Amino acid sequence: MPTFRNRRRLTFTPDQMFDLVADVEQYPQFVPLCETLRITERSANGHATILVATMGVGYHAIRESFTTRVSLNRQKYEILVEYLDGPFSHLENRWRFLHADNGGCDVDFLLDYEFRSRMLAMLMGTVFDKAFRKFSAAFEARAHRIYKSPSSALRTADRPA
Repeated sequence: MPTFRNRRRLTFTPDQMFDLVADVEQYPQFVPLCETLRITERSANGHATILVATMGVGYHAIRESFTTRVSLNRQKYEILVEYLDGPFSHLENRWRFLHADNGGCDVDFLLDYEFRSRMLAMLMGTVFDKAFRKFSAAFEARAHRIYKSPSSALRTADRPA
């Protein structure tokens, strides 16, 4: 079962990175292989907002979609993505945003998945592996585009609310 774990120290704040990752509807603009994303349900569960979302992914002529439950827990700075339906037998994705000494944050990213079909795993496995390895970098690049520069992100974080 492929598993990817990445931890990156960024100069953006945990709030900024949480907001950026939680904005799932924007994923088709910058996430590798993501072509569509549709939220079908939105609810609250204690401190978390729960989304049910269907993502369409594609590479050349191959197109698949899968549905996940996304738990957005701002209080804990955690996002958990759990698999509901689609071409996987297992899919779990976790994000944690930890305060760093420099005013920024450590972004901890985990992705664990396995395709249901051996044929699809052979066709898409290498492509998914490469794309999933680029996820963290895609979100970091998006943060630079949205929040401009790390120094402006820190200045924004230091301003009183």
